[in-house]
Amino acid sequence: MNSPEQLVEKNSPQHVAIIMDGNGRWAKKKGKIRTFGHKAGVKAVRASVSYALKNGVQVLTLFAFSSENWNRPAEEVGVLMELFKMVLGSEVKKLHKNDVRLNIIGDTSRFDSKLVSKIREAEELTENNDSLVLNIAANYGGRWDIVNAAKQLATQVHTGKIDVADIDEETFSRHTCAADLPAVDLLIRTGGEQRISNFLLWQIAYAELYFSEDFWPDFDEAAFQVAVDVFADRQRRFGKTSEQLS
Repeated sequence: MNSPEQLVEKNSPQHVAIIMDGNGRWAKKKGKIRTFGHKAGVKAVRASVSYALKNGVQVLTLFAFSSENWNRPAEEVGVLMELFKMVLGSEVKKLHKNDVRLNIIGDTSRFDSKLVSKIREAEELTENNDSLVLNIAANYGGRWDIVNAAKQLATQVHTGKIDVADIDEETFSRHTCAADLPAVDLLIRTGGEQRISNFLLWQIAYAELYFSEDFWPDFDEAAFQVAVDVFADRQRRFGKTSEQLS
């Protein structure tokens, strides 16, 4: 994992995370049902992956389905699950061809066996690719991630594998879903809302935040570039003063 000092030297983000928001509102504006927007959002996923590959982004993490999204209408949840299966079936070979490694981060235990099987197949097919790491956060919550890491460490302390004194930030990070990946540099949220929504709470501690008015289906490579340009103009101090950095 890169240190904050190393990241300060870079004008472009290594790890970009995106909260893909606004599918339902996009569909409503067009007089369609919400699920129409979710299907349209697949195009924006392709555009984001394409941009990341072309512009040297090392890790792209997309928030597809939160642990709270189960509270949505059952019909919408069902469509999202079927869409997830469909996209895994149709897109994984393209990702593999473009040397993209796919990871699904989150609690997959709630998914049906067919979806879990497709996830495993996709991850196994792409596990040796290294042009881009694409994380899809599904049934993911930032608090869940932190609690899950804490449970793993507590178990190791209880069994005598480690001592409490051995636990520091680096050790804790290795037990989160994004272990061994660079910290998030840039967090983008589309759809005009300005909140984090329980996404990557540990990993975005020093991320720059960018809120786009575009609904997710309208977020294309040009919109991605605007976000990166804004990022490049910001000074990341990591607790230091501007004078220290200059």
